[in-house]
Amino acid sequence: MSRETVLDPVATMSVSRMGLPLLPAAEASVDPLRIAVLAPPWIPVPPPAYGGIEAVVDLLCETLVARGHEVTLFAAPGSRSTARVRSPLEAAHPDQIGSSLCESDHVASTWDEIDLTAELAEPFDVVHDHSGYTALAMADRVSAPVVHTVHGPFDEANRRFYQRHAHKARLVAISRSQAASAPRGVRVVDVVPNPIAVDRWPLRTRKQEYLLWVGRMDPVKGAHSAIEAARLAGRSLVLAGPVQTGQEQYFRELIEPHIDGRRVCYLGEVGGTAKQNLFANAAALLMPVRWCEPFGMVMVEALACGTPVIAFPEGAAAEIVIDGENGILVADESEMARAVRRLGSIDPKRCRATVAERYDISFTVAGYERVYRRAITAHGHRHASPADGPAAQRLQIPKASITAS
Repeated sequence: MSRETVLDPVATMSVSRMGLPLLPAAEASVDPLRIAVLAPPWIPVPPPAYGGIEAVVDLLCETLVARGHEVTLFAAPGSRSTARVRSPLEAAHPDQIGSSLCESDHVASTWDEIDLTAELAEPFDVVHDHSGYTALAMADRVSAPVVHTVHGPFDEANRRFYQRHAHKARLVAISRSQAASAPRGVRVVDVVPNPIAVDRWPLRTRKQEYLLWVGRMDPVKGAHSAIEAARLAGRSLVLAGPVQTGQEQYFRELIEPHIDGRRVCYLGEVGGTAKQNLFANAAALLMPVRWCEPFGMVMVEALACGTPVIAFPEGAAAEIVIDGENGILVADESEMARAVRRLGSIDPKRCRATVAERYDISFTVAGYERVYRRAITAHGHRHASPADGPAAQRLQIPKASITAS
């Protein structure tokens, strides 16, 4: 099967330099949808601190509701939203991320409730899944079309999985890099980047001297490389983020010995206003990732605060960072250290503008509205609105056409 990829349907100014098609942001919604949004079961929405997917889901639900859609969020207990919140499980599971028991229970229970809702003559028009593998594998279990955002990488470990199950939903990539890496035969038609509400992040044009690294303590995230780059640059470094299960040895052996509270400070998980101020005051965010990261929300958050990003050109970093304009792309730790000397040439206001032009929530929600409607059309039905009365009928067509664009 061939792969058709429409790159960045929500991109604007900076993407237009590449000659890619541009689609304008949608006006206020005139045809509201009933949307079920499925978050992972691990962390409440919004996340108390670390939680990239949960933050994306929170902002997306809020904006969809504001545009008049009827949204039900299925998420971990403790979640809050302007959408209607349903929590299929009894507790959140922050220490069991990846557990098939929790994920399958969460998804199957959600599917049961979606079925029950349909039986009560209030069916969903579309289901938007952010939860992971289980929901995609079971996407043909529900009658409504399923949109599945791929938040993780396409790699050798999951290649066969996506080849077997991707046809069950409409897949959305969060970067062009991620879409291009899809396995042979896997159809990725839409690219919608993760969103940020730019006006909720403080712009600071006068920076402090410290460099910043934010993420989970996974070797591919490169905290050890950030430490080396800061040492070579003669700058202090602030590290922030959780040490998750399985990352203890890496942290203990390669990170902890360098923490002295002066040259290298470790703050643990940081959220809320403290996190925003940490981004806003930093001289730069270091992003020394050595994997094909699908997006990298911390880069967008830093840029929204006017803080440039110095990054290795892996995955989506080469899309988010515009070399010389909102940051600097470098090959290794030595180049990263030398790039620190060039930070004075980067305008903080321009950093923020590059995010507002490409990743503000207004563009993302418009992109997803288009995806939802395309998924509904391809699936072959649109549920009747309540105003149509109980006699309204749904048109059913064979599921083989679900991947038609």
